[in-house]
Amino acid sequence: MSPSAETASGDDVEVPNNKSRVTVVGSGNWGSVAAKLIASNTLKLSSFHDEVRMWVFEEVLPSGEKLSEENVKYLPGIKLGRNVVAVPDLEHAVRDANMLVFVAPHQLMEGLCRRLVGKIRADAEAISLIKGMEVKMEGPCMISTLITEQLGINCCVLMGANIANEIAVEKFSEATVGYRENKEIAEKWVRLFSTPYFMVSAAAIMRMGLREMKAFSQLLFSSVKDSTFFESCGVADLITTCLGGRNRKCADAFARNGGKKSFDELEAEILQGQKLQGVLTAKEVYEVLRHRGWLELFPLFRTVHEICIGRLPPTAIVEYSQS
Repeated sequence: MSPSAETASGDDVEVPNNKSRVTVVGSGNWGSVAAKLIASNTLKLSSFHDEVRMWVFEEVLPSGEKLSEENVKYLPGIKLGRNVVAVPDLEHAVRDANMLVFVAPHQLMEGLCRRLVGKIRADAEAISLIKGMEVKMEGPCMISTLITEQLGINCCVLMGANIANEIAVEKFSEATVGYRENKEIAEKWVRLFSTPYFMVSAAAIMRMGLREMKAFSQLLFSSVKDSTFFESCGVADLITTCLGGRNRKCADAFARNGGKKSFDELEAEILQGQKLQGVLTAKEVYEVLRHRGWLELFPLFRTVHEICIGRLPPTAIVEYSQS
């Protein structure tokens, strides 16, 4: 992260019309992580200006350091990227930006929007990463709606079951972009946030798995009800299996070894006589799919089996979810 940037990029820099400029409005844990994700992509995507500005509410820390100089308060030890420029002046931060990422506390948003009226580009697009709503006497208001109404610009939303500090150290996480009408803009946000460890799409691995389980069951047994998959024997069992137990323990070890140790070896080492059921089940399901000509309908099931037998590396699960 570049230091406090009143002059870091110059006030009168001309931005090419074909390149989008991004500003992150907010610099807490999630704001800093968002800037890190975005900055890694703007360097690679020719449609974006390299520099990512991040508005920082200036604080002087007990050590005497300024928060805009080093984000030691919210994300210590994490490099945000050399192209992230911390800007303590809000108007300067948003100047020339046509993609605004809002990730400030929801309680501050009405005041921030009031300060930005007339200060942003007419063609700007926004996205809200803010959890919570603006609650008034007349009822609750979504932050994306607040942004749209006060600033007169379109606002998408990015949400997911993830933790900022885990994304900061590049643990695998996922999120979804929600949009009202313009799918092209939504896809642009997806490109801006997506990395190999932060998947931005319509679904994550567990949800993809549940979807294929449901479709597989209903193809074989037409009487199966949708509601069954939301009972304890369905999604609850899926979550439990994915997050703990024998299959999770051995799959974790398999991935950490890059697939160099077979599941038979890991079963002997880790389970001390217990048997690993998941690999056999994946094989049996694969054989049914192949016999019935359904392999193309169940890409996740196919990928899991091919990883288990060594035909694909463990990283293929991430490549699958990207595609």
